[in-house]
Amino acid sequence: MTKPSLVFASHNANKVKEIRALLPNYEVLSLSDLNFNEEIPETGSTLEANAQIKAQRIYEEFGKAVFADDTGLLVDALNGAPGVYSARYAGADANADANMNKLLHSLKGETNRNAHFKTSICFINEEGESRLFQGRVDGEILTEKTGEQGFGYDPLFKAEGEKLSFAEMSSQAKNKISHRGRALSALIQFLQESEKK
Repeated sequence: MTKPSLVFASHNANKVKEIRALLPNYEVLSLSDLNFNEEIPETGSTLEANAQIKAQRIYEEFGKAVFADDTGLLVDALNGAPGVYSARYAGADANADANMNKLLHSLKGETNRNAHFKTSICFINEEGESRLFQGRVDGEILTEKTGEQGFGYDPLFKAEGEKLSFAEMSSQAKNKISHRGRALSALIQFLQESEKK
């Protein structure tokens, strides 16, 4: 039996790998698999809007069931920054290290290090109907980078009740509690229920 295919609207190889591990019953196609190489401008003012923009663009191009995510790190002491700008916090071409260094600098001397990661997923089925799913994990920003796993801000983020940063966890352990894991669980539950109908 062939697996149903789902397009994940991302070029991010780390995210694609994480998603494939979470969706073993689907053939997850990335934008690279579809030879779609243009960058989709994330012009939304919210994570939800950006996820919708990306999913809609790919649905219009290929007409396949697709989902897109947008994730932000929201830091209490910075009034929710970097938020929707998390990937480009230190500038349009910034890498993860530059973003983390800016965050550490912004929080220098700050005692309130509470933060949360939030993921919004927009799913569009083959008929063009869309749904939004959310995932959130609360935690704190560490004072220095720890760990080699993961990507993005993972070396600086420790989830509530955990002893390790996201970057010190195995991908399986992280996926169980992460914002993306939780948003995907909601999507997976929806897909499974849709299959039964």
